[in-house]
Amino acid sequence: MGTRSQHAGAVLSIDLGVIQENYRILRQRSGRAQCAAVLKADAYGLGADRVAPVLSAAGCTQFFVAHLDEALALRLHLPEAAQIYVLHGPPVGAEMEFVENRLIPVLNSVTQIAGWRRAASTLNHSLHGILQVDTGMSRLGLGTEEVEELLANPDSLRGIELQYLMSHLACAEQTDHPMNRQQLSAFTALRKAFPTCPASFANSSGIFLGPDYQFDLVRPGAALYGIAPVCGAANPMMPVVRLQGRIIQTRHIDAGTGVGYGMSYHAQGARAIATVAIGYADGWLRAFSNRGSVIIGDTTAPIVGKISMDTCTVDVTGVSPALLQAGALVDFIGPQQPVDAVAAQADTIAYEILTSLGHRYYRQYIGAPVQTANIDAYLPVKELSI
Repeated sequence: MGTRSQHAGAVLSIDLGVIQENYRILRQRSGRAQCAAVLKADAYGLGADRVAPVLSAAGCTQFFVAHLDEALALRLHLPEAAQIYVLHGPPVGAEMEFVENRLIPVLNSVTQIAGWRRAASTLNHSLHGILQVDTGMSRLGLGTEEVEELLANPDSLRGIELQYLMSHLACAEQTDHPMNRQQLSAFTALRKAFPTCPASFANSSGIFLGPDYQFDLVRPGAALYGIAPVCGAANPMMPVVRLQGRIIQTRHIDAGTGVGYGMSYHAQGARAIATVAIGYADGWLRAFSNRGSVIIGDTTAPIVGKISMDTCTVDVTGVSPALLQAGALVDFIGPQQPVDAVAAQADTIAYEILTSLGHRYYRQYIGAPVQTANIDAYLPVKELSI
């Protein structure tokens, strides 16, 4: 690592080659369905400007983000023919910005449908869109009654060319959850009203529920970045992220000595305490206080005391002094402590861990991108003119 990384308090390594490999794995598991990529929240905190081009090189042509601003930023890093979908749909009055930047909205409400229909009328040509229906998550999309009202009015979708009918799974990571079948049944019923429209239903976890859930397009996000898609099962995805914090100093304390804000930890005996340059301002959640751990060599060392803004304190009693020199790196996320295990320590999910990682880390992107555009030779999606 260069001088800048040596001076940084922490180093975040992101393996772009592994992201490509994870895409290949997901594409293979998706059967006949096309495989998109979800890059919302800056590619789950890992840098959409760096992730998007390598996924495009791996053959991905369809990308999802949450907001219009994310889509506008992403457009700069993808080929002109790439299709970018905006999950939250067009904000009121922003329809022409979608058109000008070749963005495709997910239409979630009657209001958004009406705005997109007016834009098509103004331009005097049809516009592509995705129609989202709610199959039980009660978050985004038209409910059954709204779909019925939509179908009762022949002009409701005038000028809108539906590219997909989509919905979103609520419990797919739990393969035996009854909600999965309930949602599939509801989605299958709603599809009958749109018999010629392709369908998109599966997220990362939904892919692993099998062919019944995959339809025409799958939308993996978390699994691309190494997060386990199925609860309680071995993770088929490869780890993408390694987070290492740098030791600032190590001290020895006596029994009864408190550590950190609030004195929430008191040593039960003589202990060695290392202060490491990662804190909640770096996205290392305060929930790790007195319950998280780091890896030093082959040793798991517990975090003790409260996570501070810029630092945390680790009990390194018994660790070789050679590994505790000022400037030495310790693993917060890494081969021996993957992101899902880290999330469990804070009673949260790996999604929150990745998307919380801050921008004070020195970020290094590793893994030379491999040009794999011909993976399994899926037919390319036709370019859309919206």
